[in-house]
Amino acid sequence: MANDISKRLLSTSKNSKLEKFGKTITFLCLVLIVFVVALILLFVAQKGLSTFFVDGVNLFSFLFGTNWNPSQTDANGLPVLGALPMIVGSFLVTFLSALLATPFAIGVALFMTEISPKRGSKIMQPAIELLVGIPSVVYGFIGLTVVVPAVRSVFGGSGFGILSGVFVLFVMILPTVTSMTVDSLKAVPRHYKEASLALGATRWQTISRVILQAAKPGILTAIVFGMARAFGEALAIQMVVGNAALMPTSLITPASTLTSVLTMGIGNTVMGTVRNDALWSLALILLLMSLFFNSMIKLITRPKGKKNYVR
Repeated sequence: MANDISKRLLSTSKNSKLEKFGKTITFLCLVLIVFVVALILLFVAQKGLSTFFVDGVNLFSFLFGTNWNPSQTDANGLPVLGALPMIVGSFLVTFLSALLATPFAIGVALFMTEISPKRGSKIMQPAIELLVGIPSVVYGFIGLTVVVPAVRSVFGGSGFGILSGVFVLFVMILPTVTSMTVDSLKAVPRHYKEASLALGATRWQTISRVILQAAKPGILTAIVFGMARAFGEALAIQMVVGNAALMPTSLITPASTLTSVLTMGIGNTVMGTVRNDALWSLALILLLMSLFFNSMIKLITRPKGKKNYVR
């Protein structure tokens, strides 16, 4: 009986053929995904770099120029393309919204996992799922009809600007950061908490010095994911930021982001022109920033050896 079983396991059977077929299919899918991603990178890079190597636009002037006026030409006959206002606007709304959303996300996650898990799951989980399912255009419309007038009445100005974009993005990235933070807190081994409490630590000391410390890589990953979504958001920001290609002098003055300029201008240009190539250069900057965020996530989640969390 044992010999028959061993012969079946070692012989070429239908199951082993199906296993090889499944491995081949998964490998081909992996190759296809890598090929598509490589094509996207090459296409965007080719279009974006054409601004500098074909059209002759100076890279330093493009990245650090403060005047974006493609219809105007400089002394060399090239369009005036200074992308610094959009780059600064994108980074401002991204970092400020992440800075605002992080304390709320950590607080909600702690309530759902450590303070009141049952009540948190009944109340907060449906609310988070609802926020995730709302389309971007709805966020933008709510921001246009609620946030912009509120900012105008409280802080003055037109209401359009970085501050309105920060409030809209805060609500948009909050469920993403919260969900990932909850998963990180749940992944902390239970014996960490039990050992801390057994040593006489209070519940808050256990949460702040043990659980949050152990979940720090996951929480940082959640923050970076939220920043990546905020940096690439287009429609909602376009509706509330003001879309003025000017260096932001304050949080309540109209500004613009990389995504807002792209969505407004890409359909009004002719493929192959300098103005169109400049927009592809902005898209290349967005792509590079996405790769940067992914690299940060890899760096954060990389194993760094064992640590002592109980101090």
